[in-house]
Amino acid sequence: MSPSTSRPGSADGPAPRFAVVGNPANRRVALFQDAVAAAGLPAARVVPWLDVLGGRAPAFRPGETVRIDSPGEDPAVERLLRGAGDATRVEGSALWYERFTAAVREVGRAAADCVLLDDPDELAVLFDKRLCHAVLNGAGVPVPASPTSGPTAPAVRGWADVRELLRAHRMPRAFVKLAHGSSASGVLAVETAGPGRVRATTSVERGARGRLYNSLRVRSCTTETEVASIVDALAPDGLHVERWLPKAAQRGRAADLRVIVVGGRVTHAVVRTSRSPMTNLHLGGTRGDLDEARAAMAAAGAGWAEAVDVCERAAACFPRTLCVGVDLLPAVGWRRFAVCEVNAFGDLLPRLTGLPGSGAEGLDTYAAQVAAVQRSVQHPVRQPVRPAVQRTTRNHHAIT
Repeated sequence: MSPSTSRPGSADGPAPRFAVVGNPANRRVALFQDAVAAAGLPAARVVPWLDVLGGRAPAFRPGETVRIDSPGEDPAVERLLRGAGDATRVEGSALWYERFTAAVREVGRAAADCVLLDDPDELAVLFDKRLCHAVLNGAGVPVPASPTSGPTAPAVRGWADVRELLRAHRMPRAFVKLAHGSSASGVLAVETAGPGRVRATTSVERGARGRLYNSLRVRSCTTETEVASIVDALAPDGLHVERWLPKAAQRGRAADLRVIVVGGRVTHAVVRTSRSPMTNLHLGGTRGDLDEARAAMAAAGAGWAEAVDVCERAAACFPRTLCVGVDLLPAVGWRRFAVCEVNAFGDLLPRLTGLPGSGAEGLDTYAAQVAAVQRSVQHPVRQPVRPAVQRTTRNHHAIT
């Protein structure tokens, strides 16, 4: 996103007038409204996802600053996107992606005379793990090695294909993920040790009638038959496979970081720790100690500045999107880093305030975004998604 010539709220230009595409009763919208009010600005005008998805074209006013927020946590919206109102269902992510990306492109067309804080083309990449991985890798951002990265990667039709990819790429331990999943939905951390010896850690459970559901309980699948049945059920929605990199530890628990980048600059970070391979806080992960993690990085000879650089390079792959959440994997020993994912809606970290020296001290993630817009309203630039997604050559920047 490139800065505009005017400064909102200054003598050079008017204060921004926000509109947010979201679910009106959702906590994300409420937190953003709190940030707008704290900045002394008029309340954001809410454009409901139900209207956008229900065929009622969104109406934006020229000059509005438009934020696209998550459509999650609303059964009616979920039904329109996925075809099922139960948000715990795993299947249906491909349909969700098709309808979501069509909707955000409609928002983009309707907001042609506005400042758009989330670019539709970039959102389409961010919500496809295969394309996102390819973009990051093509830009030289360290990522786990993956045989499914990019639009020309081989199709994964089920467990037999996954098994062969793991064998051919010498990946005895790998993450198998829904291409369009989020919040660890449909994720399996798979370990293989020869024919018939397979174990997977996952939050997926099979319910009545064989349907798959996300549980808040992480469990182990200890037979290849069970793992294969889950993977075969998920495969029609599209799968992404990447090497399982051993993580650094904090107090005996696996650790990674969610790092928020606003306007190209790291503003917030939280350490997440877990006894399972998934550190998501809703799956039993807990917040770790960032100061302790930074001290471990310094002792290893890497340092926090290197972690920040990796995250900002990842965010720079999406220059027309104001805020992203980067999932950063510190390797064992805290010396090397890789980017696991970049999240379009990764800013839901209530009560977390900005890092010292970030320019967001004392501000939560939403207030930091409002402040960034106030400093410089950024106009959307319509250009095609970077050609890195077309990369078909060897994964030179993947960590093996």
